[in-house]
Amino acid sequence: MRKQRNALQIAWLALIALTAPGMAQTYPERPVRIISDSAPGSAVDVGLRTIADGLSQHWRQQVVIENRPGAGGAISARVAAEAVPDGYTLYAPALSVFLTLPGKAPNLPVVIPRDFVPIGFTAEQPMSVGASPRLGVGTLAELIALAKSKPGEVAYAVSGVGRLTHMTGELLQMRAGIKLQMIPYTAGAAHALSDIIGGRIPVVIEGYSGLAGAYQSGQLKALAIATEQRLPALPDLPTVSETVPGLVASGWQVVVAPLGTPNAIVQKASADLRAVLVKPEVKDKLVARGGYVRPMTPEQAVAFVGEQQKMWAPALEQIAQQAQAK
Repeated sequence: MRKQRNALQIAWLALIALTAPGMAQTYPERPVRIISDSAPGSAVDVGLRTIADGLSQHWRQQVVIENRPGAGGAISARVAAEAVPDGYTLYAPALSVFLTLPGKAPNLPVVIPRDFVPIGFTAEQPMSVGASPRLGVGTLAELIALAKSKPGEVAYAVSGVGRLTHMTGELLQMRAGIKLQMIPYTAGAAHALSDIIGGRIPVVIEGYSGLAGAYQSGQLKALAIATEQRLPALPDLPTVSETVPGLVASGWQVVVAPLGTPNAIVQKASADLRAVLVKPEVKDKLVARGGYVRPMTPEQAVAFVGEQQKMWAPALEQIAQQAQAK
């Protein structure tokens, strides 16, 4: 079976190589699917669907998001890697797929351009710290004071072990000198929302865009956002670094393609993605939900991912040490 599959892949690559220049001029000529490792309704998923809508209009072809969460991102990575490299299957892995704990998931973390062909960057979606109104805290400083008075008793929800929400929580505890109780929700923050709103889990760390509706309705209290500076769209929301200096954390996605995807198609997809990201109807939607676009060339995306991998190494090491101690 494996020999047959490899033979088919070789045949596909040969055919694509011969027809790639002409394909790129008219690409795409049919719907494009983008595989995502994130759960539906998560902050990353909300932003990606906004971008997919923009690409659908730009290409005049439907762009479909295929959510494949689970196994720390290994499921989505496998499906994307095995896809035909013709430009009609793209992959938009989140930060966590590039920053996976050692041994957490097979064949991860993803490294580009070793594992996939880079196309570009989408947007950054900053992490936020929120609390149930029932907790009775109005600022991050008050939450930290409460956590110091009750070490290990204040629980916080995250969207999976080893993912960005978990890493941000670990970084917050390290920098603020507190101990919280982490409660993972593997299906995403949307599944935890009723527990958080009801006060059963008093604190949540999640991308702002994934909880924007709950924040704006008053069901949750937004305590801080993990950007370098306050966002123009949210001038009254303090940054985490105003209370915990230097703590900045944002979710992000790059767009990649299976190895063997023709360069002509990669370059066109990259240029089109950058064009869509700066369109007001796309950019404004992302900004309104606390995100901001970061158009990048394939080369710039590779450099950015490498920088992020270095920055998060200490938090990953801390999580790994805690796991070994249990």
